[in-house]
Amino acid sequence: MTGKKEPLAYRMCPRNLDEFVGQEHIIGPGKLLNRMIKADKISSIILFGPPGTGKSSIARIIANTTKASFYRLNAVTAGVKDIKQIVEDTQNTFLNPNGKAVLFIDEIHRFNKAQQDALLPHVEDGTIVLIGATTENPFFEVNKALISRSTVFMLEPLKKEHIIKIVNMAVTDKERGLGNLKIDIDDEAVMLLAEMSGGDARVALNALELAVLTTDMNEDGVYRITPDVITDCIQKKVVRFDKSSEQHYDNISAFIKSMRGSDPDATLLYLARALYAGEDPEFLARRIMICASEDVGMANPNALILATVAAQAIHMIGMPEARILLAQAAVMVATSPKSNSTYKALEDALYDVEHKNTGEVPMHLRNAPVKGMEELGYSVGYKYAHDYPGHIVNDMEYMPDIMRGTYYYHPSSNGYEAKIKEWLEKRRNAKNKENG
Repeated sequence: MTGKKEPLAYRMCPRNLDEFVGQEHIIGPGKLLNRMIKADKISSIILFGPPGTGKSSIARIIANTTKASFYRLNAVTAGVKDIKQIVEDTQNTFLNPNGKAVLFIDEIHRFNKAQQDALLPHVEDGTIVLIGATTENPFFEVNKALISRSTVFMLEPLKKEHIIKIVNMAVTDKERGLGNLKIDIDDEAVMLLAEMSGGDARVALNALELAVLTTDMNEDGVYRITPDVITDCIQKKVVRFDKSSEQHYDNISAFIKSMRGSDPDATLLYLARALYAGEDPEFLARRIMICASEDVGMANPNALILATVAAQAIHMIGMPEARILLAQAAVMVATSPKSNSTYKALEDALYDVEHKNTGEVPMHLRNAPVKGMEELGYSVGYKYAHDYPGHIVNDMEYMPDIMRGTYYYHPSSNGYEAKIKEWLEKRRNAKNKENG
């Protein structure tokens, strides 16, 4: 239709800084990356961010502006041999008098350790100026030595206003875009593109192009693009994480912290995002159970019961209805009073066990299953609690002698635990009084 074979998203890739949209925090006027490109003083950089946010576009702008030799590799198909060939060409003074080249490696996280190590000496001596692009967190996926020799720039998902601007540019640009066609696209349709693209310009432009390609001209030769057409072309709103990416861990972290922070609305949002992206409901149920114990604890013991029942019921029900159980359990945790006193108590006890002499089990607490053991003191002096008023023996010591007077559990004043706190204080006072 347009006479151009390349996809619209490729054709609309910015050629210079003036055409670049978004990421003002790293490439806006006066920012470091902007100054580096304008001065042609690029040092090794890692561009880290979601798809369709401008990583490859920045590399292309650098390729268009630098006087150095520019090479491009994709880590999916390239290997050490390709790196060696580029280094050899760069060091050939006849082919490259300045002995320096800029190498863009897309999806650099796909390079294994050996491949990344092959880059290191040439980045270190300045032969190669590396531009690495990755959707994964480079601090986890890229050689630490390469990271230390590079500046990491984090790109953010594009804002709605950025997507709208890019879409409008594509519709009106006659050289690279769809400007030679008569396109009538609703503002509502453009806004829908911005909403459903998830901050990914490539998704928005691909959907726009598909909308035009699959829409018949009316009698006036106009392509009428409505919100229904856009919805049909995108099908499903883009979610910026999958189950194996860093965004997965970010979303789960936000989900847990929202439950801990007693925000049921944020809890439901992050739960919905996880479910929408296809997260395993059993994994989500396990996280809810952990939070119910670690963060709610004795302030509302019923939270763990509900979370556990929900996790068990998921096996019988399955998706999509299992999402309802997850929502109920998550909201229960989020709206419960909070206490991590049992978690802290165990951590303190574990620390003592690891670092201190915590003594021997008192003889009166040891069993004497074999005849003759009582003569050695096993079980002697033990008092059966149910034989005493209140089912408590105040003059019985349960701690090893060396640990007497050590208290690990300090209940909070939240929820049900406030009752435990009142009871425990009376219990400890009575015990101390009895034991002098």
